[in-house]
Amino acid sequence: MKKAVKEVIKWIVRGAIYIWFKIFYGAEIKGIENVPKEGALIFCGNHRSYLDPPLMVVTAKRDMKFLAKEELYKNKFLAFLGWAFEAIPVKRDEKDVSAIKKSLKDLKEGKCIALFPEGTRNGLEKGEKVKDGVAFFAVRSGAKVVPCGIKGGTKENHKITITYGKPLDYSQYKGSKDKEVLDNITKEIMNQIIELAK
Repeated sequence: MKKAVKEVIKWIVRGAIYIWFKIFYGAEIKGIENVPKEGALIFCGNHRSYLDPPLMVVTAKRDMKFLAKEELYKNKFLAFLGWAFEAIPVKRDEKDVSAIKKSLKDLKEGKCIALFPEGTRNGLEKGEKVKDGVAFFAVRSGAKVVPCGIKGGTKENHKITITYGKPLDYSQYKGSKDKEVLDNITKEIMNQIIELAK
């Protein structure tokens, strides 16, 4: 019963957020045909504001679980969204083994997860090193990576556009622990995201 109630809540909340994006931000979704309808996926995009996670959740046409830093749960609304969409809380600045195991389990079951390589909002602009989490999950699970670029939603450009790129397949590196491999994959993914966000 609890699961059924949560599904209804998710459906209502998702619909409301989608309408909100359409009305207030004129949201445009591009490249949705690039998102596979089945199979494990890792969604990742550029991170500019609190709008980015819900925008991806309501436009991708796939259920996904976001890896979200624990601090966000201090905000009641964000905590509610985290509950409704089964976000995976992550302890910041440390290797959160439980979050990693949960994410890999979901991918093994053919589900989708989502995270931001920048690690924090506007990480690139702040000069922070891009995190290799997406690459790690890709090589450990063999799941395809769906990059997406988000632009707009600012005073200068109110209209939001989200563009989904073609899935990136790194299954040939499955099981690799080579840091150079992870770094190269991370760089390629980030370059794709930047291109899609133009």
